[in-house]
Amino acid sequence: MGDAGRAEPQPAPATKEGIMNIQGSQRPRVLSVPPSVGSAGAEAVDLAATAGLHLDPWQIFCLHHMLAEKAGGKWAAFEAVIVVPRQNGKGCVLAARELAGLFLFGEQLIVHSAHEFSTSLEHFHRILALIEGSPTLARRVARVTRSHGEEGIELKTGQRIRFRTRTKAGGRGFSADLVVFDEAMVLPEAAHGALLPTLSARPNPQVVYAGSAVDQEVHEHGVVLARLRERAMAGEDPSLFWAEWSIPGDLDKITDEVAGDRQSWAQANPELGIRITEGHIEDERRGMHPRTFATERMGAGSWPNTAPTAPAVLDMSRWAACADPASTIDGRQAFAFDIPLDRATACISVAGLRDDGLPSVEIVQYDQGTGWVVERLAELIAEHGGVVVVDDHGPASSLIPELERREIPLLTLDMGQVAQAAAGIYDAVMGVTLRHRGEPVLTDAVAGAVKRKLGDRWTWGRGGSGDVSPLVASTLALWGAFNAPEDEIVPMFAYGT
Repeated sequence: MGDAGRAEPQPAPATKEGIMNIQGSQRPRVLSVPPSVGSAGAEAVDLAATAGLHLDPWQIFCLHHMLAEKAGGKWAAFEAVIVVPRQNGKGCVLAARELAGLFLFGEQLIVHSAHEFSTSLEHFHRILALIEGSPTLARRVARVTRSHGEEGIELKTGQRIRFRTRTKAGGRGFSADLVVFDEAMVLPEAAHGALLPTLSARPNPQVVYAGSAVDQEVHEHGVVLARLRERAMAGEDPSLFWAEWSIPGDLDKITDEVAGDRQSWAQANPELGIRITEGHIEDERRGMHPRTFATERMGAGSWPNTAPTAPAVLDMSRWAACADPASTIDGRQAFAFDIPLDRATACISVAGLRDDGLPSVEIVQYDQGTGWVVERLAELIAEHGGVVVVDDHGPASSLIPELERREIPLLTLDMGQVAQAAAGIYDAVMGVTLRHRGEPVLTDAVAGAVKRKLGDRWTWGRGGSGDVSPLVASTLALWGAFNAPEDEIVPMFAYGT
């Protein structure tokens, strides 16, 4: 078809401040819609309005397709996904869906989960305010639970909604009609696997995901959302609704010209001109790192490999060749620790030189929780001397203030040094010049680790739900043993089991 009759887009008029009045796109750039015969979306929109939640066209569009029905009345979409940059109002869509589940559809249990407790708590207060603002809805409430970590609402007719922070075991024992994964760009496989089976025994279940684009350099647990996206991009999935507001192109190739294009802002932000102003986005662009702006405001992603089991980065036969159960550190040494993102465990490692001059790494302690770490490090330094190494951008950095208060010798590594450390242990294993004691927890971490890009370098990432912290701690300790200033790591007594 030629261009005859096609209207060319006209530039929007400039305001007094020189900023154009552009409206955000009310339809997603990437869309996958399962076949249906009707929708309960209009009922959900009307209910939300009675509670004072007035939805915009794009939000109504999402609800219509989320609540589309097959012949027989079951949801057409078992899985419904909304991917949109931050502060565009996806929480309003979730709130409207959950209110409808409670008050219209008779869903007995709704589980709303988020990666951060603060996000889950904020959504609890949003839902509660909507209900309490409507006398019609408020009179149907039997009880509200406000206990920390146990937030929830129960109706007189038995329907419940519970608000949870995601954990590996969270949700086991529940049987839910609706599970909502907020912050879906950070969704560990283990947490996903714990909650999804709660739907299996219900007659008309649904799972809803909402989040922003995945940048694999930042979002370590983006594989679940990436896998859903691949299904959406393939098309014709009979039970998946996917709506994505974004600009086309790979995150690594977004130019400054594209980042400053207001039409691109509109394509990625449905609330532009409604609740988000061009002036605010311009301020964000000036204040944010360009990569962060491209991800968080323009929906550009760096989506991870979704292979179920990525091949091990390190050659496991060479790792086995490095094993020496009797290996003992006799020379210079350094300790390091790491904590996984879910903070369920922590690990302390030590690295140093043996009497034959070969470097050796060893797990000192791997245990539940994080409360024991500072005290144990203090004991180790008092007994053996040395220095404690930590990644100052990782989850373990939260303990740095307490370590400093205890005057524990500390060496913090920036991202460039973390990448150097990963390259160092990689070379040592591949050259079979490293020694380790063959601890299963460390070997499991090595087998499950994948590469996480840091620009043109890399460090360790997680494969599946594995805990890579023993490998990270050992990697940092080895770097510290060779690179810390000499006067910081001369031991009082060499560490040895």
